Amino acid sequence: MTARRRPAERLVRAYVVTGGRAHPSRNTLDLVTLLIATGDLPPSGLTPESRRVTELCRPGALSLAEVAGRLSLPVSVTKVLVADLMDSGHIVTRAPVPAARPSDARILQEVLDGLRARL
Repeated sequence: MTARRRPAERLVRAYVVTGGRAHPSRNTLDLVTLLIATGDLPPSGLTPESRRVTELCRPGALSLAEVAGRLSLPVSVTKVLVADLMDSGHIVTRAPVPAARPSDARILQEVLDGLRARL
């Protein structure tokens, strides 16, 4: 019987964690947005989940998806938490490093020719 209650418990927990809100205060968060704890502000007054987000992000940057996975929370709930932490100054975000553009074959050939000439 307890297995049937678990999905309902998770829904209630998500509702409580976000304070009943379904949308973050910012629409700039993506799954690959990197989160970094500032460490400037004390964690007093934060909910346990918010405090855990700052602890996870303190040693270095983590993506929003990684934080959601480590908290075992849906991404939508994690976005609300992170947006609140951004508003309070506990978290800063950074866009992920963009993928490198494909190199021009001509430039690569010149580099290869130069290396061969030196050997």
